[in-house]
Amino acid sequence: MRSGCVYLVGAGPGDPDLLTIKALRLMREADVVVLDRLVSEEIQDLIPAGTSRIFAGKEAGRHHLRQDEINDLLLRLAHSGRRVVRLKGGDPFIFGRGGEEAEHLAHNHVPFEVVPGITAAAGCCAYAGIPLTHRALASTVHFITGHAKDDGEIDYDWPKLVDTDCTLVIYMGLGTLDRVAEALIAAGLPADTPAAAIQKGTTSAQRRVIGSIADLPERVRACRLVSPTLVVVGRVVAMAEVLDWFEPMPEPMPVAIQVAR
Repeated sequence: MRSGCVYLVGAGPGDPDLLTIKALRLMREADVVVLDRLVSEEIQDLIPAGTSRIFAGKEAGRHHLRQDEINDLLLRLAHSGRRVVRLKGGDPFIFGRGGEEAEHLAHNHVPFEVVPGITAAAGCCAYAGIPLTHRALASTVHFITGHAKDDGEIDYDWPKLVDTDCTLVIYMGLGTLDRVAEALIAAGLPADTPAAAIQKGTTSAQRRVIGSIADLPERVRACRLVSPTLVVVGRVVAMAEVLDWFEPMPEPMPVAIQVAR
């Protein structure tokens, strides 16, 4: 592991068993780890106790550090000669802004490496029993985000996203699910197209809600799902009950401790 280098590392969707061997090795060798909000606590627990940690988490409308501040932070840490791991949920180059950070490092002549991670679409769908492709149901996949740049309004060419032979995966789509559902139906997607929402996929807090694109927003509200939640639209969602294999661990029961008097 080189000093004065930044490693853009994908931590996967949450289950620590889904970390790559390289990701785990770099975490253990780092001088400092710059963390995203989506890195699970179980994965954070694998960072050695003496390693410096900097939280740079971001979510819609609430930025602990702005992106330009994160970019400059990575530069400063690398210029100080430290081995920096920029640990991101999922994969750095899939809606993780890893491309922006790598570009900033490259322009400033800072050495960097990119370590891919299992993206949420692959990990969460697998744990929810939803194959992204299936010869009888879907031959293509689209990844989109429900969160626009600078918290603006999402604006896609919706008719191009309407394809019954395609699986549509929406990252960060919880807050705009109503808008996305309405737009897809207005663009011609059948209202009864199967759809699912997966909360905190691959973790002990995983919950999934299954319905149609028309009724999924109301089902999600009724179940009070929270972020991060991945939305999946397409005929493959109908496989979820057949392929339901993952059993999230129940929350531990509080233990009553009796104190001797």
